[in-house]
Amino acid sequence: MTGRLGTVGRLGIDDVRPRVSSGEVPAKAVVGEVIPLSAVVWREGHDAVSATAIVKGPTSASGPSAVQRIPMVPAHGDPDLVNAIFVPDCPGTWTFRIDAWSDPYRTWRHAIEAKVEAGQSAEEVANDLEIGARIMEDTANNVASVTDRPHLLSVAASLRSDRDIRARIAPALSAETTSIFRRTPLRELLTRGRTYEVYVERRRALVGSWYEFFPRSTGGVENGEPVHGTFATAAESLDRIARMNFDVVYLPPIHPIGHINRKGKNNTLDPTPDDVGSPWAIGSSEGGHDAVHPDLGTLDDFDAFVARARELNLEVALDFALQCAPDHPWAAPHPEWFTVLPDGTIAYAENPPKKYQDIYPLNFDNDPEGLFAEIHRVLVFWIKRGVHIFRVDNPHTKPTAFWARLISTIHQTYPDIVFLAEAFTRRPILYGLAKAGFSQSYTYFTWQTSKKELEAFAEEIRDAADACRPNLFVNTPDILHASLQHGGKAMFAIRAALATTLSPSWGMYSGFEIYEHVAVKEGSEEYLDSEKYQLRPRDFEGARLRGESLEPFVTVLNTIRREQPALQQLRTLRLVPSDNDKIMAYTKVDPLTGNALAIVVNLDSENVQETTIHLDLESLGLPSTVEVHDLITDQQWTWGEDNYVRLDPTFNVCHIVKLPEIPTNYRDRSGFAPHHEYRYTC
Repeated sequence: MTGRLGTVGRLGIDDVRPRVSSGEVPAKAVVGEVIPLSAVVWREGHDAVSATAIVKGPTSASGPSAVQRIPMVPAHGDPDLVNAIFVPDCPGTWTFRIDAWSDPYRTWRHAIEAKVEAGQSAEEVANDLEIGARIMEDTANNVASVTDRPHLLSVAASLRSDRDIRARIAPALSAETTSIFRRTPLRELLTRGRTYEVYVERRRALVGSWYEFFPRSTGGVENGEPVHGTFATAAESLDRIARMNFDVVYLPPIHPIGHINRKGKNNTLDPTPDDVGSPWAIGSSEGGHDAVHPDLGTLDDFDAFVARARELNLEVALDFALQCAPDHPWAAPHPEWFTVLPDGTIAYAENPPKKYQDIYPLNFDNDPEGLFAEIHRVLVFWIKRGVHIFRVDNPHTKPTAFWARLISTIHQTYPDIVFLAEAFTRRPILYGLAKAGFSQSYTYFTWQTSKKELEAFAEEIRDAADACRPNLFVNTPDILHASLQHGGKAMFAIRAALATTLSPSWGMYSGFEIYEHVAVKEGSEEYLDSEKYQLRPRDFEGARLRGESLEPFVTVLNTIRREQPALQQLRTLRLVPSDNDKIMAYTKVDPLTGNALAIVVNLDSENVQETTIHLDLESLGLPSTVEVHDLITDQQWTWGEDNYVRLDPTFNVCHIVKLPEIPTNYRDRSGFAPHHEYRYTC
């Protein structure tokens, strides 16, 4: 039927989730992630309506996946909202739809229970008893189980017997009968919903701890002067990074650096012959995007670096920066790939008041096919050298349609490639890029510091999880937030605690662990003596031995992230009320394992803060009093719904409290349900 509401089926199916851009864009998921499904289903009158989620995995070489039918259950307090979960176990495009149907058994059960409780006799409910018996017989004709059929027929016989009314209906209301109707319901007025897509990537697209460093700064110091590092010296740094339990090492551009308009220290325009320039000014006579800087070594040396990282269970991520130095090999033969000004010169990059005279932006409008083919070639070049993660520099300054085409094309051949969008930009563009195919996105986390800001941010990244996966970097070579400049060492710990527990993915730029905090000038977020323009060797071991390193705390946080499945989920984050505006609290759960955590963070890096946090233990399926274990301090406490917390930033900025395992019948207010039988395979 067609009308003002559009196409309407016999039963109503509304507000289906997950749904991105009205279903025009696939929702995001990764292998092993708990994906909640929900819909509002309704009909006229008072008869019961039920629903089933029809889930299908991607077609493989062995053929199409089997269709999985997942019973949906009503949400607490909202009988029209139904929920289920599924957990994809292989990458590719999954589909689901929600089917609604009139449920004769639930309708009958509600009616007979109400009438018997009202004191009606067997004679008064004779028709109801016969209707129930016929429902049992009709269902018995459809079940495949050799035990279910005789059970249902015996229930029908009981309803037609002359026993006491409560004894007659008891078998029909039993757990065994309910279970049969849940598995093989009797459906009437079946209404099929629209099919939606969920694009599933490998787990690293959601979960990972990233460490960023410049290989050229790993050469140490000789005679008081820094020595240019190589891939070999960078490989020696991998052991320390692996000991901190990071998963990904991210390298800024490793290509030859342009000589024309090269920048000097602290972004000056008068470099000396010894200045190394910015790695983002890519390309010179020594090569372009498919070459490595000769001072770093050869491509074979890079391959050895990647191999050593793999031995330590680290993945290598490369910066994919689509821009060129004036002497890049593309510049002379392909002026059409750039913007040529009226005076015949090529326009350099500007972000007023900032000027980047050493960088030419690409122009994607003059020769889109030629530029696409070359960029695709470069990307495949590095993929074939073992790089399967790319951090994309400033993607919001390139056409979104270009990224959608490039990422889709790459994923057709290399579905395991992860793309991180460095898009510090307005929300429509940030989320637009995520919907275009980026696996992860930088966020506004760096600038959220107050409790109000952080709580709003936490809910935003949770609610946007179907479209956008956040990667929370605590700092970058471009961003040294004022909170780190002036907040002292405890602020570094606070930001690390927040980043590692709010999101399944977080990142840290080298130097954070030794509290680098000096800006080039007051009011700037640029580092003094920025590593973007000069070598910056660091004595990490000396800082650790002097007790001036955050490495031990970072190691603990990353270890907890690996061991606690709740921290690998994004959609289950829930805020917990706290009486103090300087203390933030929240919970995370993993519905499949029952793992549950409460995280409490002191946002004040200078003062002891005390508060009472208010846990809704009932909504977690837990008793009013529970034994808990703080994974940071190894302390154990008895907690209830109201819990006193005191955090001294001198000693510890947070608690990561392990709660008792969530019971299997748990269902939170967003519809997560840890029914293990819903874990399907391709």
